[in-house]
Amino acid sequence: MMFSSELLEKAEVLLEAYRKKGWMLATAESCTGGLISGCLTEIAGSSDVVERGFVTYTNTAKMEMLGVASATLERVGAVSGEVAEEMAAGALAHSPVQATLSATGIAGPGGGSADKPVGLVYFGMATQQGLRSHERHVLSGNRSEVRRQSVSIALDLLLDATR
Repeated sequence: MMFSSELLEKAEVLLEAYRKKGWMLATAESCTGGLISGCLTEIAGSSDVVERGFVTYTNTAKMEMLGVASATLERVGAVSGEVAEEMAAGALAHSPVQATLSATGIAGPGGGSADKPVGLVYFGMATQQGLRSHERHVLSGNRSEVRRQSVSIALDLLLDATR
C-alpha cells in the first residue's frame, strides 16, 4: 500500500465532505510532488471530487502554470506564504473548482538555511468564496516523513475548507 491507512481514511472523509457540498478541488504542489492528489486519487471514485493537480516543482513551472509573479519569487523565494497563496489562487484561476490547496517547502535533506530550515512547508488555500490564506509549518524527520506529514496537513486543510 502506497499510503498509510490513516491518510487514506482522511482522504475518504475529505472526499465525502466535498461530495456532500457538490465541490471539486485542485492541488498545486511543489515539495510534495503530487503526493496530495496521489493520496486522494488512491480512493476509487475520487474523480467526482479531484478535478486536477498541478506539480510545479520549479519556479518556471509556478509562473507558467499558476501565474505566480516572478517579482514575488525574487522578493521572498518559492518557500514562502506569499508564493503558497499565489499558487493556490493560480490553481483556482486555472481550474473549474471550488477549492484549491498548495504546498511549497523544503523536504530535505539539503536546501535549508537559518531562515528557511529543512522541514519548512507553507500551505496555501483558496476557495470560490474568497478565502485566501496560508499556514506555515516546520516539520521534523527525513524527506519522506516531511512529505508524508505535508500530505496529512493538506488533507486536514482541505477538509476544514468545507466547514
